[in-house]
Amino acid sequence: MPEFDEATAVRWDAVVPAVAGATGVAHGHLDEGWAIGHAINGGVLMATATSAASEVLSSVGHPDVLTWGAHFLSAARPGPLRVDLEVLRVGRGASTATVRLRQPEGDGLVERVHVTGTFGTLDRAEPVHRAPAPPSMPDPDSCVPALRDSSPVATAIVMLDRLDVRVDPATIGFAVGRPSQRGVIRAWLRMADGREPDAALLPYVVDAFMPVSFDLGVPGWAPTMELTGQVLGRPAPGWLLAELTTDTVVGDLLIEDAAVWDSAGRLVARSRQLAGVRVPAN
Repeated sequence: MPEFDEATAVRWDAVVPAVAGATGVAHGHLDEGWAIGHAINGGVLMATATSAASEVLSSVGHPDVLTWGAHFLSAARPGPLRVDLEVLRVGRGASTATVRLRQPEGDGLVERVHVTGTFGTLDRAEPVHRAPAPPSMPDPDSCVPALRDSSPVATAIVMLDRLDVRVDPATIGFAVGRPSQRGVIRAWLRMADGREPDAALLPYVVDAFMPVSFDLGVPGWAPTMELTGQVLGRPAPGWLLAELTTDTVVGDLLIEDAAVWDSAGRLVARSRQLAGVRVPAN
């Protein structure tokens, strides 16, 4: 099993019927190989939640996440995971479910993230009537690999061992102490073990990169408070291209937008998140 699929797999206590009001419990395990510092990457959590709901709703013809919203409540740690799912609505064109990811802590369970998503089929995402083209950037071989030994900050991003990330040289200045201050990072991405991209991978991909705040000269932790994403198509095999941008930083809050294109140049996912940021005093 590819590393990503193993990381996001859950085991259900019982079969959950795809009917409004149905609930179910599943269990998984968060592997330390997907950590950034001491916390598990938020994209892995979102993909775990949306994949669990997709598994339940596929029985009514709604196997693909179309849109989701995730509220991050506490930092997830490597270890056991409990998944609580409730089907909110089952419709002809789309269905909605909510998923809570919790972990044992002390004498109880602590909620890590709460995800609500709408699921359907990406067949409805055809044909493409209007969508932005991917940004112009060098091919992956002409870009800069993001490696764990490239900087002290990267050393703590254990997850990089499972990725092949190539950053656009025009947006890599933050890695050598010369951030552009434009608030833009572009990079290619593929899984290191050769797993091809699919719709289930996209909730992870939108949150798999270094925060765009790095390009503002703020290389510290930027915890996500809330993220809303949309899946707009099934990606073609090969590299994914992502562009992260920000035009809003107020106090200790930052809005980051992500857009992801596949190897055929099709926009396949978008997201917007509100994150914390620690801007140093002038």
